[in-house]
Amino acid sequence: MAGHFPFSGKANRVSVFAFYEAQNWSLPVQEQYYKRWYDWAKNYVMNDPDLKAAKAPEFAHYPYGTHAHHNFHLSDYIWATTLLDLGEFIKHNILPRLSHDELHKLEEEHHHWIEEMAKAAEAHPRAAPGEVGRYRHV
Repeated sequence: MAGHFPFSGKANRVSVFAFYEAQNWSLPVQEQYYKRWYDWAKNYVMNDPDLKAAKAPEFAHYPYGTHAHHNFHLSDYIWATTLLDLGEFIKHNILPRLSHDELHKLEEEHHHWIEEMAKAAEAHPRAAPGEVGRYRHV
C-alpha cells in the first residue's frame, strides 16, 4: 500500500536525507521534488470533500508542516524534514484512500518525477558536503 516513496515505511529525516544524498540532489532540486509532492497532495485534498473540510487550511501556506521554514542541521535537512512532514500526511491520509490502480499510477508518476529531478540536478549540482566528520548531522 505504501508505494516506493522516500517517506514510506519507517522513514525519518535521516532516511529522507539519505534518499536526497543517494540521488545527489542539491537544495534547489530537493525543493523542486518536494514541490511536486506538495502540489500533488494539495490537489488531492482540494478535490476530496472530507479532506478539504479538515485539511485545506494546512495547505494555505507553502511549505506544509511543522518543520516548514526550519533548517536546524549542519547538513541542510530542511527539505528532508519538510518532506517527512508532508509524507506522513500523505502516507496516513491519502495513500489508504487510493485504489491499487491509482497507487500504481502514482508510482509511475513518481518515477517520472525522479527522472525530471535527475535532469534538474545536472543544471544545479549538489555542493560537496563539508568535512565535519561523523557527527555532521548534529
